[in-house]
Amino acid sequence: MKKAILLISILSVAGFTAGPVLADGETVAVFTKNQTNPFFESIRVGATKAAASVGVKVIQYVPIKPDSIPEQLSQVEDAIVKKPNALLFTPVDYKALVPAIEKVTAAGIPVTGLTDKLAGGQIVSFIGAEDYRLGLETAQSLLKAMGGKGNVVALEGVKGAISNTDRMKGFTDALKEFPNVKLVATQPANYQRLQALQVMENIMQTHAQIDGVFAANDAMATGVVEAMSAANRKAFIVGINGSQEAIDLIKGGKMHATGSSDPFMQGCLGMLTTVRALRKMPVKKELMVTPVIIDSVNYKQYDVPVATRSCPKIDDVATN
Repeated sequence: MKKAILLISILSVAGFTAGPVLADGETVAVFTKNQTNPFFESIRVGATKAAASVGVKVIQYVPIKPDSIPEQLSQVEDAIVKKPNALLFTPVDYKALVPAIEKVTAAGIPVTGLTDKLAGGQIVSFIGAEDYRLGLETAQSLLKAMGGKGNVVALEGVKGAISNTDRMKGFTDALKEFPNVKLVATQPANYQRLQALQVMENIMQTHAQIDGVFAANDAMATGVVEAMSAANRKAFIVGINGSQEAIDLIKGGKMHATGSSDPFMQGCLGMLTTVRALRKMPVKKELMVTPVIIDSVNYKQYDVPVATRSCPKIDDVATN
């Protein structure tokens, strides 16, 4: 196997709750985008916990270089050779990975989509979040906190990614509701904390007054917090994903809010839907996690470490 492939195999030991299990247990390969974003770690934890609850083996495929298309393509080829029973798949690029997923399907391996919809190819089901609504409601929370006036900065994720496009459209539509808020800068930081820190440092050199910052994910929001704290400057800062790191910053008064897409639950539902399909149980063609805005008022109910959370039972997964 190529060194570029990070392959972690986890053998689940818990008993199943429903449905017939193959003699040696099904194997599901879980594909996520990178090791640097806590969002995907939460997905991996959720998927692994769900798999353990139903007696399924898990293979995790994660590019070593964040969001690397060539690595993920190579990993898909590796999975085709290993021939797991199914794939739970988040594409690094929703267009570039379509031919690879078509090859997976041609090899007789079913695919469940997760977090980002592919531009083509055949999938059993899709599990994700309403990214437009996340962007809209998170931005509304920020702009209201600013009192409906002042200067705002927006940090985008990966240009061309569906999640980024939808979240930024939500932000733009929210901005239209607040005519006294001025957008002074919009720059991509590719969903990465360090890039966001560096981008924010540059923006602060140009703009003396920044009252709010919209970051399209929590990793970037964390970078913004670090940059502004180092410069001894303050602003209302929001992110998206509902990560533990963001909740800790909200607790400490360093971040205003995060729009939660509950990646842990996405991982749970993605795995359980995949297993239901394998066991010829009914599945819903699309399952979307409802957005929640987490702030200083309600954070306590969400301040639960991912490692201690529980997935729903396989029989409780929605099918209509």
